[in-house]
Amino acid sequence: MAQKGAQLDRETISCSICLDLLKDPVTIPCGHSYCMNCIHNFWDQEDEKKIHSCPQCRQTFIPRPVLMKNTMLAVLVEELKKTGLQAAPDDHCYAGPEDVACDFCTGRKLKALKSCQVCLASYCEKHLQPHYDISQLNKHKLLELSKKLQENICSRHDEVMKMFCRTDQQCICYLCSVDEHKGHDTVSAAAERTERQRELEVSRQNIQQRIQDREKDVKELQQEVEAINGSADKAVEDSEKIFAELIRLMEKRRSDVKQQVRSQQETEVSRVKELQKKLEQEITEMKKRDAELEQLLHTEDHNKFLQNYPSLSRHSESTDSSSINIRPLRYFEDVTAAVSELRDKLQDVLRDQWTNISLTVTEVDVLLSSSQPEPKTRAGFLKYSREVTLDPNTANTKLLLSEENTTATAMREHQSYSSHPDRFTQRCQVLSTQSLTGRCYWEVEWKGKEFV
Repeated sequence: MAQKGAQLDRETISCSICLDLLKDPVTIPCGHSYCMNCIHNFWDQEDEKKIHSCPQCRQTFIPRPVLMKNTMLAVLVEELKKTGLQAAPDDHCYAGPEDVACDFCTGRKLKALKSCQVCLASYCEKHLQPHYDISQLNKHKLLELSKKLQENICSRHDEVMKMFCRTDQQCICYLCSVDEHKGHDTVSAAAERTERQRELEVSRQNIQQRIQDREKDVKELQQEVEAINGSADKAVEDSEKIFAELIRLMEKRRSDVKQQVRSQQETEVSRVKELQKKLEQEITEMKKRDAELEQLLHTEDHNKFLQNYPSLSRHSESTDSSSINIRPLRYFEDVTAAVSELRDKLQDVLRDQWTNISLTVTEVDVLLSSSQPEPKTRAGFLKYSREVTLDPNTANTKLLLSEENTTATAMREHQSYSSHPDRFTQRCQVLSTQSLTGRCYWEVEWKGKEFV
């Protein structure tokens, strides 16, 4: 309890400007006490206004009060110093380059906690306390910290700008309203803020409605994407099945042709070989008879020759082979011709049908509800007009750009353009500098004939 009482005594006799124990304490007419140097430095800054005020209660004094040392407070301060309870604020309480500093701290300033809209000053915890303790300061409006409080001060009258001139659309002070803004439509800044807030609320509601509409559009577009993907996937799947069926059918027909050809081949070869075997047997028998006839011809015994001649000669005459007409076989060549004819017909059918299929694919169109109808008149097209300028880095050397790169003239002689990788070298072409996206419209004026 003793330590708490000492702490309270210390706070009571501390300077609210430097937050340290009073040094050469003085009491100003409103009753608040400060270090003599602190209050002198504070009032030195107010000398130009010819009005001096209390840093805590803002009471003003004219003329500047003459200050005398308060001996009673000086004795109390010395007594308190002997207790050894004097302490300095922690380093983390001091204002850095990015912080808002307290306007009433002298020397190394502390961080401010709040800004006062009436006082137009920022206060640290110590200097802010009077705004909570003093009834007159309780009415002041405390704001979040701001480094631009002076922007609320009229540069001409050095008064707080609490009014708004609707005629000139600017904040003014009360003196301005009866001076250069006399006769203008003026209201309080609070009233104007209320009006503008209502307008902002309406604008915000409109934006929120547009956001909802766009979110709905995005959702519908996503559904369209899913529908397109689903339809395309099904079309590809069905097409694969149909083509697979066609391939299976072609494979079956190919197998049937192969099987029929091989079967017919086997039949014909068997017939030929059977005839070949028969002929070979006939040849063998004829060679045997020929050998017997040759042996008879060389028989020296006349009686034996004459005895065997009748039988051999009759057998020889009866052996007469029928003639065989062997002609070239063209059966399988006709098969090849027939298959070739089928191939040609299928190619014609596929070519004609492919054109229809390709056109059907390219004509697929998803009509979105948010899309704009195609313009029908020039006035409708002009809503999408774009200014197009030509890029000299892409122009062919036989094109002359003029009129701020909006006109291109075909020339027979080469122009002296600098070398650039984007330049057209084969054809007389040039690109625009703008990147055109979405629906765009522009008009081109053409003079003369095409230059080759």
